[in-house]
Amino acid sequence: MSDLSELHIDALTEIFSIGAGRAALSLSEIVGDEVHISVPSVLVINSEEIDSTTLALNGGRFGAVTQHFCGPFNAEAVLLFTEDQALKIVGDMMGSQMSIEEIAEFEHEAMCELGNIILNACLSAMADILHFTLESSLPNYRIASADEVLCRLKENADQPYVMILHIDLSIENRHTAGSLVFLLSSSSLANLVVHIDQFLGSIS
Repeated sequence: MSDLSELHIDALTEIFSIGAGRAALSLSEIVGDEVHISVPSVLVINSEEIDSTTLALNGGRFGAVTQHFCGPFNAEAVLLFTEDQALKIVGDMMGSQMSIEEIAEFEHEAMCELGNIILNACLSAMADILHFTLESSLPNYRIASADEVLCRLKENADQPYVMILHIDLSIENRHTAGSLVFLLSSSSLANLVVHIDQFLGSIS
């Protein structure tokens, strides 16, 4: 953690912003309307420090898309939206005037697709810019309470660090806030720092 400087965080924020832009273009094609995704902040902390405030989890239930990535560093990625926001996003993606009950039938498939687009766009931007290759698993989607989300993020001692991206997503002028969380081992975080240093050295 002490090796991760403000310059590293700035570089990660820029990299993930590029990825978010790629994801927005892909989603725009799906919904047939303009989509904006921004990454206003990136935070890296010890998993023991994570809480509902850090993730902006204000109670209720959440839709969580989980995907695993492996390569020079391994990470478990979790995309979080409140359940209500997830259903609204699915409604926007389906592009029809369906009821909430009808939209819920497509929730799992649509949220997996959304997560796959955003997570892979962010990670592929990182891989392209930092010059390495990552492989990903298929996405998984589940509904969980805030307590269940926090417990899951803290339970793996092999991944003691979390990288949190706060995301602003806008579809058809409907604004939604979510979080993208990467669970990292000590070695994965160290390898990521090495790659960022190499990138920064190449442009200085």
